Amino acid sequence: MDHHGGAAPHSVKRIVLPSGKTIEVVYFGQTPRPVGQRAAPAAPDQAAAPPAEPDPCRCPNCGSELVQPTAWEEAGSGRWRVTLRCPECETLRQGCFGEAVLDAFDECLEAGSEALRADYQRLWRANMAAEVERFVAAVDAGAIAPEDF
Repeated sequence: MDHHGGAAPHSVKRIVLPSGKTIEVVYFGQTPRPVGQRAAPAAPDQAAAPPAEPDPCRCPNCGSELVQPTAWEEAGSGRWRVTLRCPECETLRQGCFGEAVLDAFDECLEAGSEALRADYQRLWRANMAAEVERFVAAVDAGAIAPEDF
């Protein structure tokens, strides 16, 4: 890899912080690793990886699309060994996946996170609107006076 002058291969990983701010981390010359996970060195007997699971996004037991990764480690040759958990039927499985499959899985996870975030915001707004309505009704009924504050 040429670090001086040529374009080094890179990948970009978007990370959403607890504050809601999104940052992009650029990895040069390496595959991004999930936060908090260290890659295990590939053992010589792992050279021939088992066939990839057909769809890490869907549980083979119940068909749920809420499958989540619980652990992962580098399996060599651009492949990752991933432990998956279905929160609906509690099925645990492990598969060895290539980067293209995991990129698609990451997109599924991000879409699910975005849907969850949007649902939370809708629920929060509905709760706040209901609270404002109750407050206005209490003020209109004379149940709240300036001394209450």
